[in-house]
Amino acid sequence: MTKQNTGTIAQVIGAVLDIRFAPDCLPNLLNAIEIDNHGKKLVVEVAQHIGDDTVRCIAMGSTDGLVRGMEAVDTGSSIKVP
Repeated sequence: MTKQNTGTIAQVIGAVLDIRFAPDCLPNLLNAIEIDNHGKKLVVEVAQHIGDDTVRCIAMGSTDGLVRGMEAVDTGSSIKVP
């Protein structure tokens, strides 16, 4: 079983999220990150590495209900459309 790369939400401003990961574990640009938003899966895309082990992401859905400290899981790949 592969260990998941997990971060925590540091900031939410509208559709833009900053997510902090462990040192040297930043997801690649354009990777999809999944967040469990009270039972609904929200996918965000890494847009920028902003320093301090943090990535800036763009949400692909509503960010209502997201708060700092929520868990975010790097999928290890880009967004896929069926």
